[in-house]
Amino acid sequence: MAARPLVARQPNERLQALIQEAGCSNAGLARRVNMCGAEHGLDLRYDKTSVARWLRGQQPRGRAPAVIAEALGRKLGRTVTIDEIGMADGKNLASGVGLQFSPTVLGAIEQVCELWRSDVGRRDFLSGSSVAASALVEPSRDWLITAADTQVARNAGAKVGSSDVEAVRAMTTALGELDHRFGAGHVRPVVVHYLNSVVSGLLAGSYRESVGRELFAAVARLTELGGYMAVDTGQPGLAQRYYIQALRLAQAAGDRGYGGYVLAASMSHLAASLGNPREISQLARAAQEGARGHVTPRAEAMFCAAEARGHALMGDARAFQEVAGRAVAAMERAESAADSGDDPAWIGHFDPAYLADELAHCHRDLGQAGPAGQCAQEALDGHPPSRARRRAIGLVLLAGAQVQQREIEQACHTGTQAVELLNGLRSDRGAEYLEDFQLRLEPYRDEPVVREFSARLELRAAA
Repeated sequence: MAARPLVARQPNERLQALIQEAGCSNAGLARRVNMCGAEHGLDLRYDKTSVARWLRGQQPRGRAPAVIAEALGRKLGRTVTIDEIGMADGKNLASGVGLQFSPTVLGAIEQVCELWRSDVGRRDFLSGSSVAASALVEPSRDWLITAADTQVARNAGAKVGSSDVEAVRAMTTALGELDHRFGAGHVRPVVVHYLNSVVSGLLAGSYRESVGRELFAAVARLTELGGYMAVDTGQPGLAQRYYIQALRLAQAAGDRGYGGYVLAASMSHLAASLGNPREISQLARAAQEGARGHVTPRAEAMFCAAEARGHALMGDARAFQEVAGRAVAAMERAESAADSGDDPAWIGHFDPAYLADELAHCHRDLGQAGPAGQCAQEALDGHPPSRARRRAIGLVLLAGAQVQQREIEQACHTGTQAVELLNGLRSDRGAEYLEDFQLRLEPYRDEPVVREFSARLELRAAA
């Protein structure tokens, strides 16, 4: 039997070039890597022989590549990625971009910037990828058990100050308002290009500890918005990657409350849209546990409402009622004068109208037409005109409840109002709700009012 040929490693020319650029000896680089690793709690004992092996193509294990890149980056005064040092070893391949909860801050910056670059490049693997339930739940586990990042300050690159952070916040607010009014189809490309062209440069800049925490918090919010817009443009596989990275950025910001929000408001809703009720409740409970003592009653109401969605989809009316009761009680506390001024900006939008919206979905999923209609109407009464997409969805929920109560003519009238609102939006989510409503009308398809409504939808689709 012939011996199996040995596979020769290729010399790591990328690493060699960076070492020369940095003016490091092999021993000097090893010393820097060991020191950098110690800052991350790693007992690394590399020497000049280790570096020689890397140059011959050996791939160090675990977190070592990220530490090597960080050590070289400090010497060069700029961000260096594991891809640049020739040690990606598949980590930046299409299937893995954005799906990891990085153990280091540098790794988090690398991952999210690679995600933005890939998104701008419209790489097919991002938009066409599916969502795995484990890809949502595993990061929540990592978020729960990972220790806080001890340091995020950087001394390389252009200086980043509080005014830069404020600019990111202002852009997030403005883009979020446009999304509510016109749908993500109009706005998401702007978000992605801004993240890739401007925000990536800020993360790679130089900032003191306090500014760095604020920067990561602001970027987490904009990244989460990018994920929400991916859902609204029919790209759930891309959305999960944005949500995972938003969760990691919130960790770097030291903001447990916002991390919980990403789990409960973003990841759990994505699981709901994909029909994974068990994961919805798991994610919402992880949010409650991990953010305990760090959030206001308004955020508690949101987290409980998310858990209630999971129970409702599983058909557990008793568990839903108990958790929904906690959500309502928390909202009542939030609306009191004593608590209303303590809310962070990211939860301020979650008002009684939003809670009623969530509960309307729950009652619908439990087949409780009366309460579903009441909650949908309460939501519509509270949502201002600027929440066009949310109002359209509320109208569809109300119309669906009216179908369940056999109020077919009224349901078609309500559905027509939703169609008129959605005509001014570019929203896949709105279209999905309309499709669901059409299925609910199917048993009554021969009635004149239903035929007229269906014809109106056909005209809209052809436009």
